Amino acid sequence: MTTSTDISRRFWNLPQKASEETTREQTFIDDIIQKAHIERLLLENLSGVHTVFDGGAGYGRFSILLAKHGLKVTHFDISECMIAKAKEIAERDGVVDNMTFIHGELEDLSEFSDSQFDMVMSFDAPISYTYPNHVAVVGSLARIASKRLVISVYSRLAWTYQLDPTQKLKYILDKNTRDPLARWTLEHAIGHLADYKPDMTSVWEFFKTGLMEKPEETAVAYDKGNSPWPVSYSFMPDELTSILESTGAKGIKLSGPGALSRSIPGEVLTNIMQDERLKQEFLDFCYWYDSQPWCVGMGKDNLVAIADI
Repeated sequence: MTTSTDISRRFWNLPQKASEETTREQTFIDDIIQKAHIERLLLENLSGVHTVFDGGAGYGRFSILLAKHGLKVTHFDISECMIAKAKEIAERDGVVDNMTFIHGELEDLSEFSDSQFDMVMSFDAPISYTYPNHVAVVGSLARIASKRLVISVYSRLAWTYQLDPTQKLKYILDKNTRDPLARWTLEHAIGHLADYKPDMTSVWEFFKTGLMEKPEETAVAYDKGNSPWPVSYSFMPDELTSILESTGAKGIKLSGPGALSRSIPGEVLTNIMQDERLKQEFLDFCYWYDSQPWCVGMGKDNLVAIADI
């Protein structure tokens, strides 16, 4: 029987995934905004933190950041190629001695003991890829944390690609990039949009279930030897809060990185990113704006949560 772990393992171990992930912040403005938001959130909440677990750590976007601040970080990922890339970067940056690299799946954290890490984090929605085990995975991550839990998941309120399949277009910073997603968007999106009519039945179905992909179709594609995008679950803000509360988490705060950027034309976003002083001022304002209660759930793609354990 095909499982979510099987599908995710094959997809995230595709040879090109590591290189694609490492270039996102040079290619897409929304990724720049999200990374800046999470970096600041982490660095503002390191009091009493010495040990960190990063679940679904990828190429080390945030695990290496915290290793540079002297923390002992366990870098945990389903993808061996991602781990290899993370080791390469950690060695280059001189922080490999602060890191432990473990290959594994979020659905099974049994090798870790209760409250083993001061901080547990998981970003860019690896939790969402564990459907239908997403609730249990949140509980497992909370179980191994002793002080703080910081995660991001797909936001159901923000995931509106069925209504606007070209929404990524305005976030492309480098129009000459060879990134496959950026190239497809630049070369096909405008013509695609001119004839596009959303299927409202599918839109309603997504908002009822939180599933963009159909599990049975994804399983069939996998069984045929393909590497389909893993089935991903998008959370409602109150749902995520309720799940976190059920683990005993306290002081839960949610934010939606990228919420402000949705209302800004792409040309303006590009101008901002090309002016270093203005870029930093803008990212500071985004961090404040996107952390306000009215923005919860309306980030570009992700819903971020931080809680005390």
